[in-house]
Amino acid sequence: MPIKTPICSFDAKTGILCPKCEARLKGGHITELDVEASIKLTKLSEKLPELEKVSLIRAQVVDGVYVLTFASGNLNVLRSNPSIQKSIEEAMGGKTIFIEAESTDRKILEDLFYPIRILTVNVVWLPDGSKLTKVIIPGRRTERLPLDVELIKRVVKAVRNIDLLVEFERSAYARVE
Repeated sequence: MPIKTPICSFDAKTGILCPKCEARLKGGHITELDVEASIKLTKLSEKLPELEKVSLIRAQVVDGVYVLTFASGNLNVLRSNPSIQKSIEEAMGGKTIFIEAESTDRKILEDLFYPIRILTVNVVWLPDGSKLTKVIIPGRRTERLPLDVELIKRVVKAVRNIDLLVEFERSAYARVE
């Protein structure tokens, strides 16, 4: 069973869209990037049989970073072997982040911050009626942090339209004293 993608499996293998998938592309139901990612991941699934267990829902680019949305439960398969992410990044041609479709806001944030654990997620309502989502991460900000926090803020804004504030536990409690 080949990887499931936004385009049909025949199109993903050949790289040529059938009339049905072409109509979905022209109608705005899928994007050029969805097609490109589908073709690349289908080719990669020939070398990595683990990819045949996943379903790509959508592909986006935020500041040059690919954000691939997979069906619920697929991230366990993708994270089971670190070489899978590396292979996908090579196939896509750049840094790639995985998230799950139909997830809660907290789950999306946990996916984006993975492997770093999130202590709390709070929603702060501002006086102008807008809301800000505040994430507190254990420890303190260091140069060795494996993630670009500003990039995560831009990704979560593009993917879920969430305005994000990230604080680190030590710096958050340092102000209270």
